[in-house]
Amino acid sequence: MDLIESYKNCVLCPRQCRMNRVTDSADGKVGHCGETHQLRIAHVGPHFGEEPPISGKNGSGTIFFTGCPLKCSFCQNHQISHRGLGSGTSLEELGVKITYMVDHHHVHNINFVTPDHFFPHLFQLVSLLRRDGIDLPMVYNLSGYQSVEALKSAREYVDIYLPDYKYSDALLAAALSKCRNYPQIALEAIAEMVSQKGFLDSLLTGVPLATRGVLIRHLVLPGKVANSINALTTLFVEFGADLPLSLMSQYHPVVNQEDDDLNRPVSEEEFDRAYSHAKELGFEHLFVQFPDRDTGKRQADSPFLPDFKNPDPFPSKQRKSP
Repeated sequence: MDLIESYKNCVLCPRQCRMNRVTDSADGKVGHCGETHQLRIAHVGPHFGEEPPISGKNGSGTIFFTGCPLKCSFCQNHQISHRGLGSGTSLEELGVKITYMVDHHHVHNINFVTPDHFFPHLFQLVSLLRRDGIDLPMVYNLSGYQSVEALKSAREYVDIYLPDYKYSDALLAAALSKCRNYPQIALEAIAEMVSQKGFLDSLLTGVPLATRGVLIRHLVLPGKVANSINALTTLFVEFGADLPLSLMSQYHPVVNQEDDDLNRPVSEEEFDRAYSHAKELGFEHLFVQFPDRDTGKRQADSPFLPDFKNPDPFPSKQRKSP
């Protein structure tokens, strides 16, 4: 992909907004993602909240990109996906920060969080990192709402895909993310990812750290257990029992939601229904993030609610249980 040309009539994501995101142009505007062609980053640093084969002992080397094509109303990273928190940077400056992170923190991989609206920059960045001798696995941490065409372009620049499968319910996808077509788009995207990289290799070989493959994530939303049950069933039917799956309970309301269910955390009973269904289906490689049983714990203390105004956005080192 040409670094600038791809932003002039942007179709990088399934929104197909076709905005000219090049601000040097007379008609330059932001895309649906909220971003121009200027690369912007909210945080670079080791992160311990991923699944064990990704975080390992030293953490996953995360780069959080500002903006997002999906913009879920309940996004836990609302500061950067909706509010645009982040700073403009060049590829060279970002490369220096990543190299420092690798050399000083000895992270196990390079983890790009919601980067798809900056794919042209990302592909060049990965090429630069590899040229400079950084041969760690490149992880793409994605919403699941990606076009197959964009993923085909990404193939040689990625080793591990960590996509969400958020919705099986098209009406819920429309209400919360304004994309009624999410269920089908995400299934097609995940199928392309699996065809490229297979399932997460560490779960098949027994080694502690992943180097290649796909791991699917699903967040259980309060009051929306039917969506989760149907999503899990769909994934099982489409990809089988060996599909690596991470079932998450970390939802916390960040901003007030029109849907009252989403103004509270997921309950233990709700999560247990989804978890029981995953076990009944027979998923062989299941990571589970159980709800916090301390119901008196303040929302702001959640280790899964980052504050990107702080140098270290994450308050503690948290891992998901296998």
